[in-house]
Amino acid sequence: MAAEPTFPLLEDQPVEVRLLAMRRRHLRSVLRIESRVYPVPWSMSLFLSELALRSTRAYYVAFVGRQLVGYAGLMMTLDDGHVTTIAVDPAWHRHKIGTRLLLALVREALRRGATSLTLEVRLSNKPAQALYRRFGFRPVGVRKNYYSETKEDALVMWAEEVAGPAYARLLGSIEAGVPGVTTVEEQPR
Repeated sequence: MAAEPTFPLLEDQPVEVRLLAMRRRHLRSVLRIESRVYPVPWSMSLFLSELALRSTRAYYVAFVGRQLVGYAGLMMTLDDGHVTTIAVDPAWHRHKIGTRLLLALVREALRRGATSLTLEVRLSNKPAQALYRRFGFRPVGVRKNYYSETKEDALVMWAEEVAGPAYARLLGSIEAGVPGVTTVEEQPR
């Protein structure tokens, strides 16, 4: 589906966001955002191989109207959910698109039996780290030169005991703070 050009609303205006399971037809728009956000973007073949692993992966795309504005991915390993990627078109920052995508990933991880969550984030990416901290992720270590293209270190973050009632309350409070409407399509099995 070709995205028609739309422009973001003012920062605090509520938007309607649809989160759908990522499909092959979305990849051209995903790769466009990927190349804007990352110094060395993932390739089409990498995304295709991830999408083929449905039993252990879940990928979402975020739409505002007909425009794809972000995407995110999850990998399950036993009872650990690992956030593989999350990106939002820079023109749509500060509209809680990343928050909505992370909520969907976390809920999918819980549906698949996750008891903990993990991810890596660039040490320089303070806005992303702040988002992850709101979701209960805590730094547990550093991976030196993790991002080989820039020789930047990655901060390893974990959220533990995510299957309990305290974490469910945290997710509820985060969700309550997201303005507008979010609809989420369940992931295929």
